[in-house]
Amino acid sequence: MKNVHWQRFFEQIAIMFGREPKKPTVITERAQQVHELKRMANKVEVRAAILAAHEKPHGHTWRNRRWAVLIFVNLFFAVSFGFDIQILEGALTASRLIGFHLIDLNAALQVMLAHKHIIVNLVIGTSTVMVIWILLGGRTFCSWVCPYHLVAEWAENLHLWMASKKLVSDQHMSRGLRTWFWVIFALAALATGYTVFESISPTGILSRALIYGPGLALLWVLALLLFEVAISRRAWCRYACPIGLTYGVVGIVSPVRIKYTLDGCFHEGDCKKVCLVPHVLETVIKGRAVDTEVSLGPDCTRCGLCVDTCPTGSLKFDIKGLSKLL
Repeated sequence: MKNVHWQRFFEQIAIMFGREPKKPTVITERAQQVHELKRMANKVEVRAAILAAHEKPHGHTWRNRRWAVLIFVNLFFAVSFGFDIQILEGALTASRLIGFHLIDLNAALQVMLAHKHIIVNLVIGTSTVMVIWILLGGRTFCSWVCPYHLVAEWAENLHLWMASKKLVSDQHMSRGLRTWFWVIFALAALATGYTVFESISPTGILSRALIYGPGLALLWVLALLLFEVAISRRAWCRYACPIGLTYGVVGIVSPVRIKYTLDGCFHEGDCKKVCLVPHVLETVIKGRAVDTEVSLGPDCTRCGLCVDTCPTGSLKFDIKGLSKLL
């Protein structure tokens, strides 16, 4: 069984870097038994159970919590600056909390490559942030802190409405593009001595605009949003942003994850429809789960949309090792 989980672990890392998910070749015996029982199940009874499960109203508990945290964190920067409180200074890219340095991991990497040496304060600030996101799950930053994620989520709702009216269609691209962009921006910083990505990062642009006031750089953010509304759903986060990849790598061993339980799942796919990174939910496809309980991969943003949507509670937040003690 350990071999199954290690194989899946490395498979999920490869998927994060852009490889397409594949049907598993090794599945635990207990998972095989559940898959077999599901194949033998009466289809009429299963359909009735699905309809009954969907009759129960599902709320937006985790989405609301996430929006509240994201808005609070970003407004805290603005309020601290506006009222000169000096508790939290700077922006998401680089800040000080009560004098203690906090540096965005991707921004720190860009600075070190650009300047070609390591700055002590940079190491301190990066180490602190790294520990936080190792514990919470790296890409949790994307859905719970990043301001672009919030406005892109609203733009996504507009895109979906327009798609339902057949006004637009979603164009898919290779997820491997994000890895290439990560490499390109790293090489650009190394070659030019300038943090090229930071000048176009919608995360940094929105954070600074909220704190210090709007500027012309917001036109770039608007262009990205219009592209996502009209052409490709959540294109920046899915196919381009190196921040997401950096935090995904940091969160590989995070204890906080979303756990999938095979037994109660009807495989109707509602969770994949709402997910920003649906490739992490390949395990919910009928016959794909390698075990009866599976953690989603490190590219999961822990946004909780799938947890809110799942009619049977087969997807839940979990802290590795802690749930068994409770």
